[in-house]
Amino acid sequence: MDFLVTSPQDLRRRNWAPGSLDAVIVTGDAYVDHPSFGAALIGRLLEAQGYRVGVLSRPDPDDAEAFRMFGKPRLAFLVTAGALDSMVSSYTANKKPRSKDEFAPGGDRSLCMAADGTIGKSRLGRANARPDRATIVYANLCRQAYKGVPVILGGIEASLRRLAHYDYWSDTVRRSILLDAKADLLVYGMGERQILETMRRLSEAAEAGTEVELRGIRGTAWAVHASRLAEALGDRLADGAAVKAATLPEEHGGRAAGAEPGDPEAAVGATTLPAFETIQPDTEEGRRAFAASFKIQYRNTDPWSAKLLVEPCGDRFVVQEPAEFPLSRRELDDVYGLPFLHEWHPMYRQFGGVPALAEVKFSLVSSRGCFGGCSFCALSFHEGRVVTSRSIESVVKEAGKLTQIPDFKGYIHDVGGPTANFRAPACAKMAVRGACIDRRCLAPVPCPNLQVDHHEYRELLQRLRALPGIKRVFIRSGIRYDYLMLDRDQSFFSDLVQYHISGQLKVAPEHVSNRVLELMGKPPLESFDRFSEEYFHLNRKFGKNQYLIPYFISGHPGATLEDALELALYLKHFGFVPDQVQDFYPTPGTLSTAMWRARTNPLDGTPVYIPRGPKERALQRALLQFSKPENRTLVREALKILGRTDLIGNGKGCLVGKEVG
Repeated sequence: MDFLVTSPQDLRRRNWAPGSLDAVIVTGDAYVDHPSFGAALIGRLLEAQGYRVGVLSRPDPDDAEAFRMFGKPRLAFLVTAGALDSMVSSYTANKKPRSKDEFAPGGDRSLCMAADGTIGKSRLGRANARPDRATIVYANLCRQAYKGVPVILGGIEASLRRLAHYDYWSDTVRRSILLDAKADLLVYGMGERQILETMRRLSEAAEAGTEVELRGIRGTAWAVHASRLAEALGDRLADGAAVKAATLPEEHGGRAAGAEPGDPEAAVGATTLPAFETIQPDTEEGRRAFAASFKIQYRNTDPWSAKLLVEPCGDRFVVQEPAEFPLSRRELDDVYGLPFLHEWHPMYRQFGGVPALAEVKFSLVSSRGCFGGCSFCALSFHEGRVVTSRSIESVVKEAGKLTQIPDFKGYIHDVGGPTANFRAPACAKMAVRGACIDRRCLAPVPCPNLQVDHHEYRELLQRLRALPGIKRVFIRSGIRYDYLMLDRDQSFFSDLVQYHISGQLKVAPEHVSNRVLELMGKPPLESFDRFSEEYFHLNRKFGKNQYLIPYFISGHPGATLEDALELALYLKHFGFVPDQVQDFYPTPGTLSTAMWRARTNPLDGTPVYIPRGPKERALQRALLQFSKPENRTLVREALKILGRTDLIGNGKGCLVGKEVG
């Protein structure tokens, strides 16, 4: 098995003429043939269906010739910014340029691919060859290269910007990325079914010489002129009308097309969102409209209950089809069973490879989806809340292949997904009818219908530990500790401590103020306290001395300077000061970002305090790292503002010493 086509030289090696590719995948990342990299996953998926696919990785954003490298694709350009939103990839939470890009050759931000297939600086010598809002830039260059070729957007940047959204970097509400990119279709979510259906329609239309119809595909969004909206939607426009083109797959209890309106398993009609022009202004009225729009979107992320969403924007409408259903276990096994090489392309050898691979090369994805419901996480808008997982046999088979890789040392670095210890839907209802619209599964209190079970995950880990060539199997994905503590059978917890921790376990309580935790969608502090007590108990029981490293977020919506002090005092009592603190980062597609923009909680309308200024954010962060010498001045300033000068001095309970001189 070889790498996918990535250069004109690859075309020649395969005796493929320029213009013979069915699709060109354009990505802002270097090409790594590993299932954790979306371009490789979609590329291998299409290749398995008989399509000829090329990967245009990190093309020169200043040269349309780079987009002509493979000739004109027969069916489409498939455009993604990469594994991360391009703005998150390029800037810190405080809007400062990052010094390194883990997804670039050698981590060098300035490197990109030229039209002749060589790697070097961009034509204009950019310091960062990944352009801001890369999806838009790449889509425009695709059209410059070959007019008339369909442009299909996908990946996390497109997925979370599919409708009007708050853009932290410009501090404005931007319209759908679909309109700015002038693309033919946007695929949101994980995308396998959507892209296969899209390519099928494109191929059939090309062979028949007819115009392609890309509307009506679940998990996609498309745009239409206002004058053609009624024609485009037909009887789907009215609330309550059946969405004839969207039916449940059989493995999810589906019905045949034409299910009766009102049937709870039939897809239902359209909901119109507030117009872009009403949610864009940074006024009280505009923010209220933005919150209303987000609430509707938030309530329409689940495939079983979501309606068609229609968003007016000037003389255009953006139409979001209901979300695609998660892949079945069999389908997941098939996807992860594709012939990935688990390696970066050899063209990056001179640059030292691609740094992002190191974290995942010897890791195993075992599940998708997350019902944790954290407010600052975009998973509900992307992967969805319904958890699906691969079979034990599939994961074990992949682990066996890892042992054959020459630089494998016997250590599996991770086995998990968005949340490592989630392997199945949260309850019986979720498994067949989807997630609840108005209820979270775990916070602020666990749902009484929650089914807690670690048996299959424990069996998977046992099977992996028993494989020849495997020395240790670690878990580095997030462990949802509140879910773990709800399990009456603590066998998995014991196994976790005995076998699956590499010196330290990282967990994410995020804060200690219960008011802030509730806004975050996290459990109360007592849940973390009970977990940490049991964790250290089990360490003593098994003769281990493993650390517990908690992660915290500074400056989250609702968090005041008083809350930061409460957290600082807790950390002092806990005997731990974090080396790094994550400043809250308002990225598209999260409830927390909507709070940041709206200054209210969109779900219930209650006002939310927002620590927006850089000074307060710096003060909150400094309190969380009160023992660092460089933070002493800010810590003293914060304590004086709070009237807690009693915490300045050399006493046992003090956070910082008095100013010298």
